[in-house]
Amino acid sequence: MEFQDYYQSLGVARDASPEDIKRSYRKLARRYHPDVSQEVDAENRFKEVAEAYAVLSDPEKRDAYDRLGPNWRAGQDFQPPPEWPQGQQREFTAEEAAQFSDFFDSLFGGRQGRRGPAGAGASSVRMRGQDQHAAIEISLEEAYHGTTRQLSLQTPELDAQGHWVARERHLDVRIPAGVRAGQQIRLAGQGGPGIDAPAGDLYLEVRLRPHPRYRVDGRDLSLDVPVAPWEAALGGEIEVDTLGGRIQLTVPANSANGRRMRLKGRGLPGQPSGDLYIVLQVVLPPANTPKARELYEAMARELAFNPRG
Repeated sequence: MEFQDYYQSLGVARDASPEDIKRSYRKLARRYHPDVSQEVDAENRFKEVAEAYAVLSDPEKRDAYDRLGPNWRAGQDFQPPPEWPQGQQREFTAEEAAQFSDFFDSLFGGRQGRRGPAGAGASSVRMRGQDQHAAIEISLEEAYHGTTRQLSLQTPELDAQGHWVARERHLDVRIPAGVRAGQQIRLAGQGGPGIDAPAGDLYLEVRLRPHPRYRVDGRDLSLDVPVAPWEAALGGEIEVDTLGGRIQLTVPANSANGRRMRLKGRGLPGQPSGDLYIVLQVVLPPANTPKARELYEAMARELAFNPRG
């Protein structure tokens, strides 16, 4: 049989650290996995990588393999030396050993020559896909009512030459009503592809575009509403357009400029829903006509009012 140089299979030095071995394995496993790779002979290369990692990732098995000596080269005729410790033959079960090469089986399996079906090695290696993160910007109206948006995402993946490339994906994403700024929406299985395991998840961080009328604090909303001086002074019913539709609002008599009125549960939907705060802004009519000046002069004469008193 031929000697297998596991260090060469993983592309690492003989003194590579466990972290280097794991990093190289993950890169090569993604590159050669039969389900995604376009390379010729990807399945056999994947099995070589998985076999090498099965040995070099285990300190005891790596130590036993290293005792074979550094003088062997990949492809040389090989037989286990007489001094090879028989105990090593029980570190893997026969079923595990049969998934890999005759070389592996002769060293660790104790069932030399027994081989599993083609591709069996790939099924023994499972790697969940990586989670991915992106941001999505929506309007306040979309956050209030909910919406569906189509996203175009650049997803990194390995090409046939082992280089990272960006692949464009399109997703239709449902944005639930009441979503808040900074909230993350989890899309299960829409992250990086797995290796004989589920894909990772995609996390979308919600960002709200600034609104020309509303201020947002969590699920609470604040809205400035202009009122005439007589509406603020005398009180009465006014109409206000809100995200939930037009409402009738009762302005209490003698309301000062800047008065806040709380409408419970009329903010962003949720459990519980936020509140809507109406902030009254008294707007003075201009004294730009003789009649308007006459009215202001009458108020000045007849009202004993000193705003600085």
